[in-house]
Amino acid sequence: MSTTAKTGRDETPPTGDERELGAAGAQLSTAPAEEAPHLPSLGVIGWARWFWRQLTSMRVALLLLLLLSLGAIPGSLIPQEGIDATKVEDFRARHDVLAPLYDKLGLFHVYSSVWFSAIYILLFISLIGCIIPRTWQFVGQLRGRPPGAPRKLTRLPAYTTWRTEAGPEQVREAALALLKKRRFRAHLAGDAVAAEKGYLREVGNLAFHIALIVMLIAFAWGQLFKYEGNKLVLEGDGFSNTLTQYDDFKSGNLFTQDDLDPFSFTLKDFHGTYETTGPNRGTPRLYQAEVTYSEGAYGKEKSTTVKVNEPLEIDGSKVYLVSHGYAPVVTVRDAKGEVVMDREAVALLPLDANVTSSGAIKVMDGYRNAEGEKEQLGFNAFFLPTYGGKGSAMYSTFPALLNPMLALSAYHGDLGVDAGIPQSVYQLDRTNMKEFKDSDGELFKKQLKVGQTMTLPNGAGSVTFDGVQEWAGFQVTQQPGSGWALGGAVVAVFGLAGSLFIQRRRVWVRAVTGADGVTVVEMAGLGRSESAKVPEELGDLAGTLYERAPGAPDPDPSDSPDPTAVSDPAAASAERAEKK
Repeated sequence: MSTTAKTGRDETPPTGDERELGAAGAQLSTAPAEEAPHLPSLGVIGWARWFWRQLTSMRVALLLLLLLSLGAIPGSLIPQEGIDATKVEDFRARHDVLAPLYDKLGLFHVYSSVWFSAIYILLFISLIGCIIPRTWQFVGQLRGRPPGAPRKLTRLPAYTTWRTEAGPEQVREAALALLKKRRFRAHLAGDAVAAEKGYLREVGNLAFHIALIVMLIAFAWGQLFKYEGNKLVLEGDGFSNTLTQYDDFKSGNLFTQDDLDPFSFTLKDFHGTYETTGPNRGTPRLYQAEVTYSEGAYGKEKSTTVKVNEPLEIDGSKVYLVSHGYAPVVTVRDAKGEVVMDREAVALLPLDANVTSSGAIKVMDGYRNAEGEKEQLGFNAFFLPTYGGKGSAMYSTFPALLNPMLALSAYHGDLGVDAGIPQSVYQLDRTNMKEFKDSDGELFKKQLKVGQTMTLPNGAGSVTFDGVQEWAGFQVTQQPGSGWALGGAVVAVFGLAGSLFIQRRRVWVRAVTGADGVTVVEMAGLGRSESAKVPEELGDLAGTLYERAPGAPDPDPSDSPDPTAVSDPAAASAERAEKK
């Protein structure tokens, strides 16, 4: 059995036989053929057709995908209005030159900008325009049969031949059975068996492109209809999923209030434990919130535990536990001893890992000073869950409530809450406030343990530190299409792997009676690209078929037109490998 393996391409002008070979080797891919435009005679329709071909070509799709990736970089590096409007305003205040330029380029809202949307839409059209014709062509190939054998199999990249005493029909039947057993699509075509394998390569290619479209649609759908809101809930308090209940809220452009899933929940208890010794002292070991919730307006109440990275899922919404802190409970009395704030818990914001917290306590209604005049009270509050003791710095030494201490500094006047200008509940606007003074003329302030009272100067009233209540911060999110995006990403990975590692190839086996009455068997293989797999696979198939149709005695060497003819399949394989 002689074998020939070629890795180069024949640069001579194609003859009729070679043109026949080109037809047999055609359509190993469903990539659309590209034709050079005849620029002088294009016309409007020609230019439109040329533009469409360029837009739906693979190189343009890859270029658009690269541009989309590059365009997303500013969205990660520059503050975005839809994510953190405060940082955007701070950036504008600090950059007088860059901020106007970024506004013109739409870099503060990258994902909704005109240029990013244009790239996104063009990529979407490009993928669809590429997939539809390729899918239609691939379906046609599946419905058809592998093409017949070229006239001269010797011109194929992988080739082998031998002589056998078995009849041509017997050889062809054995070859057909062998190729079908090896999962080739095979059929008899004249004096040869034509077979093809590796269709999953194109399936993977199409699956990859379709998965990209699914991911693009899922991403767009999620951005348009998503919402995300945060809510701080004290122990014993509840939350209902309506816009007015959120502390802050942001959503997609097509979101409406009707898209909010109807549910509510109540925070029964927050439980946190921490490492007490060692280098990881103070590191949280457990954060969990015990809640009761109900779905819909009249849903049955259920109990569950929300942990970090283990959200509560209700319909399409997820409720995440994202933060934790403390709320000192205080009672405030006016100059006559009347209670104007009765054991109210005031949430403070953590500043460090040991939950050193700060905030403001505001008494907006009901307070009268020693002269009987209506005023408002404000206190800058600083809370330490574990105070180190007298003389220590004003920061907590451990996040748990081991030695709680509340430090207050007092003001009176107008808090500015009636001016109609929004202000933070955690900050004190001292523009129209006056300081309470101590005996030394300094700002009046005091450190309180639980149960202690701070008496304001000149009989202006008092503040009692009654205890501490815990709070938990929840984030409610809805991201439509996230499941489709994940599924698309998984399919894209497997599809890309299939298109890279599966090779589509064809094999022909011809068996004819020679001039001396002995059957001549020819086998040849052709792959979509140059690869060692085609010659190796052909050698394996030839070796198996050779066992079923063993070689005949060699003719007289003087009569042999092929001085390289051999009858040993192992030698043929060795020769093939050496030439490859």
